[in-house]
Amino acid sequence: MTVLLIALGAGIGAPARYLTDRAVQSRHRTVFPWGTLTVNVLASLALGVLVGAGLDPGLVALLGTGFCGTLSTYSAFSYETLRLSAAGARRQAVLNVLLTLLAGIGAAALGWALGQAI
Repeated sequence: MTVLLIALGAGIGAPARYLTDRAVQSRHRTVFPWGTLTVNVLASLALGVLVGAGLDPGLVALLGTGFCGTLSTYSAFSYETLRLSAAGARRQAVLNVLLTLLAGIGAAALGWALGQAI
């Protein structure tokens, strides 16, 4: 049953990632991957809330592992960072790493605190 919950969450999270990434990126005329940064931070915030709230394991599998796991994207983050570096935009590559890590961890901590307050 848990595998089905994860698959259901993933079936919603993956298209949400793609659509959110494209919507955010289309509003920026830069090579910086704002869309990927946005989905990774949102997924970190949501996962923090889920874990902080101490929800039912099935719900965490559906929303945490399934939805948040596919909403976030480490592979795109890695690829886009390498692409920036290879294109000579090393400062933007470093900025991408720092922003993703700091904002992601900060969002997860904030989410956890919000989840604890629920």
